[in-house]
Amino acid sequence: MHIQRLSLEVGSLAARGTAVVIDVFRAFTCEPLLYYCGVEDIILEPDIGRCLSMKGEYIRIGEHNEIPIEGFDLTNSPYHILKHGRAFFEGKRVIHRTTSGVTGALNALEHADEVLLASFINAAATAEYILNHRPELVSIVAMGTRSVEKAPEDEYCGDYIESLLADRSYDHIAAVRDIIAHETAQKFLRGDKPYLPPEDTVLCLLLDMTGFALKVRKESGFVHSVMTTR
Repeated sequence: MHIQRLSLEVGSLAARGTAVVIDVFRAFTCEPLLYYCGVEDIILEPDIGRCLSMKGEYIRIGEHNEIPIEGFDLTNSPYHILKHGRAFFEGKRVIHRTTSGVTGALNALEHADEVLLASFINAAATAEYILNHRPELVSIVAMGTRSVEKAPEDEYCGDYIESLLADRSYDHIAAVRDIIAHETAQKFLRGDKPYLPPEDTVLCLLLDMTGFALKVRKESGFVHSVMTTR
């Protein structure tokens, strides 16, 4: 199994084989938590207008360059998702729009054999899925900030997944130290923007809290993320 490391939008476009698209802050921390809260289906949709046109059919969750989108039900926040809880989400369908993670996953889907969605919260489950399938090529894509600037949380998550695939060492304490010192975490920790709650940083840095991988599937004109353990 060959592993290639890629980053940002250009990396998502270059991904081949089994692509692992990483967005720790916050898209692909949100999606495992949504399934934990009982969501039935998640659609990845980059077009804001299309999301808004589906009023009543889906809970609309998303952001544009981190700013909440008018007309959406929730912003892209793990803390706000958990705050609403299972009673709000159970049995519902979600349409999810984000600047980096969602668009990166759709880019990768154009050329890769399959696309997995990852963050720290489901990293081990993602690696286990890959090890069970043993693809010839794995493309680990760290989406970074707005897909244009590398972010330590995504790069370190890529390190962790690679360590699990290649039996290498990884130090999550050292990773957290570097991540929380960086602006990508500090903008949450300052607590001066209600749509960037400090609690998101804690939730996004939790390791292996869910036991399933997320795989992208195209169906009936939509792209879905689905839970898989096989």
